[in-house]
This record gives sequence, structure tokens and C-alpha cells, in this order.
Amino acid sequence: MSTSRDGSLVGTSVLLRLHLRRDRWIIAAWSLGAVLLYWSQAVSVDELYATQAEFDRAAESMEGNAAFIAMAGPPRVLNTVGGQVAWQASAFGAVVAGLMSMVLAVRHTRAEEESGREELLRSSVLGRDASTAAAGLVVLVANLVLGAGIAASLVGYGLPVAGSVSLGVAAALAGLLFGAVALVAAQVFDGARAAYGATGVIGAAYVLRAAGDVLDNGLAWASPIGWGQAMRAYADERWWPALPSVLALALLLGLATVLQRHRDVGAGLRAAAAGPADGSIGVLGLAWRLHRGSLVGWSVAMALVGVAYGSLGGDVQDLLGDSDLSEAVLAPGAASVTDAFYATAVVMLALITSAYGISAALRARAEETGGRVEGLLAGPLARRTWILGHVVIAAVGSVVVLTAAGLGTGVTLAVATGDAAQVGRIVGATLAYAPAVLVLVALTVLAHAVTPRAAPLGWAALLGCVVIMLFADLWRLPRVVRDLSPFEQLATVPVEPVALAPVAVLLAMALVLVVVAVWRLERRDLATT
Repeated sequence: MSTSRDGSLVGTSVLLRLHLRRDRWIIAAWSLGAVLLYWSQAVSVDELYATQAEFDRAAESMEGNAAFIAMAGPPRVLNTVGGQVAWQASAFGAVVAGLMSMVLAVRHTRAEEESGREELLRSSVLGRDASTAAAGLVVLVANLVLGAGIAASLVGYGLPVAGSVSLGVAAALAGLLFGAVALVAAQVFDGARAAYGATGVIGAAYVLRAAGDVLDNGLAWASPIGWGQAMRAYADERWWPALPSVLALALLLGLATVLQRHRDVGAGLRAAAAGPADGSIGVLGLAWRLHRGSLVGWSVAMALVGVAYGSLGGDVQDLLGDSDLSEAVLAPGAASVTDAFYATAVVMLALITSAYGISAALRARAEETGGRVEGLLAGPLARRTWILGHVVIAAVGSVVVLTAAGLGTGVTLAVATGDAAQVGRIVGATLAYAPAVLVLVALTVLAHAVTPRAAPLGWAALLGCVVIMLFADLWRLPRVVRDLSPFEQLATVPVEPVALAPVAVLLAMALVLVVVAVWRLERRDLATT
């Protein structure tokens, strides 16, 4: 695919090999995360219910819960392991595949143009469509790896082949479609940050799917996530719902190609809006301007996740069953399965919020590697002032997102149970994990201060915390490994009272990491584009 009749694809194969070499670990990490999402559901469901009667009773409760349907999708054969895996993981698997695809698509199109590398490559023998084609092929390879991994892991676990392949195909098609949306956005918007904003399409698809499934009004057919779930994995599989994804993919790729040919390199079809001309925005104001869209989006999203958790109310006991394992896999020592569930839910909300904190901390890296910081620091602005502006927004924003998640859970739980005290109880429990979130934010800032290449280590730290949270007992990890996660140092609230000593230690650790980061940043060269 390196040549074409008009020469527009010259160099595509070379770019593809280069991109795959750069992205091999990124693709592996995203694919592994998706595989663990599906496989872990199979393991947990298989061991959760002691008897089939208990499984049937829980499935009946789930089928009538609108909040569960909105969160996961249409319930089918929920009294089987395969049905539970498809129900609990397929929507979130499509989101994971979509995020991976959008990141890769923008990374190899708009981000390359923004850094100046695209113009340098085009100065040699490179066809006008080569970059877009190579980016699309990278997304294709990544989704093939992700989909095959999902299918292979489930078949290896012992689930039926047809259903396992169906889930893998559905995730891969969703990823490809969202990746094509990102390729179109890369042609329209002027800048990688604006193009990444197209990830909102994933949220819109999720909401459409949820509204369609709850109201049963056909809206789910307007969502790529709904198309994948309509393939009915493990429940009389059907393959024709994949056709809308294929058709939409072809249309979007054609549109991206046409739009790419009607714009200049480095420019988008839609110009970015100009900021204040008098420079009165200030350092903290500039950081806020860069972060505010992400903060608002994350706050709303986490509040909705909290609503989904809180709407379960006192039905958790019926949904999880009476087995001893159902209590052990949640929060040991709780007075009830309900308390154990919400203690575990709070930790999950904090871990998800950490993703916001890390991404906010990485904004400084994006500004530096994009060449936008040099002009700011050429004047009297000190490096420490610049970096601390981003740190303050990332830290305060993390607390805001945690609060939104706690409010969503607490208010909905209070409505469901009639106990208004649940609002303060759940919000307090959520905020109790703020020190652990701030440690991950500070660690990301320190990694960026050492070298911009090391900044993504924050994601590796978060992945480690998630693995410890989900698999520490299953894999019998030793205590020394578990203690590497800051979340393990805190009390299991609301089951246990908050312990002030670990909170103080973690806050002091975060402060020390930031101080060291500022010291290091002032003593290294800025990254060049």
C-alpha cells in the first residue's frame, strides 16, 4: 500500500512500520487492559454464586434494574457466565477500544502536524494521503490485536467460541469506528487538543445506548455500542448488526480523505478561537482555561457513574447473593454486603478519578512538547510558577471530581433508601481517598519533571493500583506488593473510620514529590518539538 496511481499513498508502508514500532507497547497495554476487563468478569462471575438457584435469583433482580440496564446494556441470559460477561463488559470494552483508537488516530495525524514532524516528512517523497492512511492502518492493527485478545482469552477460559468471537468483533468494530471519527476530527480542528475533544462522541454513543435500552425506544440503534451489543453474544448470536459499523466506517474514512485534501498542512478546516489580547488572564487563569473543559466533563461523567452506583440502594444483597465469597471479594469485615459494596465502589470511583488527575498533570507535558511554553518562559515568568499553576488545577480538580462522584452516589443512595445521612457518609468516604489520588498526580508531575518521556509512568502507576485492587486476593499477592498502592494505606471507608496518620503521610508524600519535581524542572532543558 505504499504506492497508488496518483502517488497519493507513497510512503504509507514506511510510515506504518514506524508508527507500529513507536506504538507497540501502547497497543499492548490497551489490549491487555481490554482483555483483563472481559476475562476478570468471567472469573469473578464464575466464582461469585454458590448455586445455580442463587445465580438465577440474582439474574432476575438484575434484569429488572433500570440503573443496571443503563450502565451495562440490554440483559440477556444473565444466569450464565457468558451472558454476564457480555452484559457487564461489552459497553465498557467498546469505550476502551474507542479511546485507544482515538488516541492513536490523533497521535499520528494532528499531533504530528502540530509538532512540525509532518511537514518535515512531507518535504521528502511522501504522498498526500499517506499519513491518514498509515494512521488508519495503525488503528486497524491495534483493534485486531485487541479483538483477537478478547476472543482468545474467553475461549481459553472455556466460554463458547461463537459468543467469544462475537464480543471480540464487536469491540474491534467499535474501536475502528471511533478511530475513524477521530481521523475526521483531525481534519476539522486546529490542534491535537481540540481533536482529542472528539472523544465526546464516545460519551454521546454511550448515552444514546443507555437511553435506548432503558426506554426501549430504538435509540440504541443510533449508537455503535448498541450495534455491538445487538450481536447478542452467547445468546443466539447474530452477525448482521455488524453491517452498520462497516458502512459507517467506510463513509467516515472517505470523508476524512476528502477533508484532508481540502486543507493545508498544519491547519484545520475550523480555526481555533483566539484568547484575550491583553494578557490579563494570568498563569493560574491560563491553566484553568486549558483544564476547564476536561474538568467539567469528568465531573459530570463521574457524577453519572455515582448515580448508577447509588441507584442500587439496598438491592445489593439480592444482586450479589448470599455466598461468603460475595463478601470476601468486596470489603472484608463489613457489617453487611451492602456496606461492603459501597466501600468497594468508593475505591473504584477514586481510581477512576485518578485517571483525571493524571491526565490533568500531563497537560503541562503537552504544552512543553508542543512548543507553547518557551514563549511564556522567555519573559519574567518562572518555571516553578508555570508548573505550579497546572499542579494546583490538577489537584483541586481531582478533589472536585471526587466530590461529584460522591454526591452522585450519596444523593441517589439517599433517595433510594430514604436515609439522608447517606449523602455526607458517601461524600466523606470518597474524599477520604483524595490523598492517594494526589500521590499519583504528584508522581506524574515528578516523572514529567525528570524528562517528558517519563511522564506516562503515571498511567503505569495507576494500572498497578488497579491490578492490586482487583487481583491481589485472586493472585495471592504478598503484602509488600500490595503496600505499593497508596490506596492500600487508607482505611476502608465507610466500613472503617478514617485513620488520620496514613492521610497525613500520603499528603506529605505528595507535597515532597511536587517540591522535588519543581526543583528538577528548574534544572533541565525544555523539550523541543
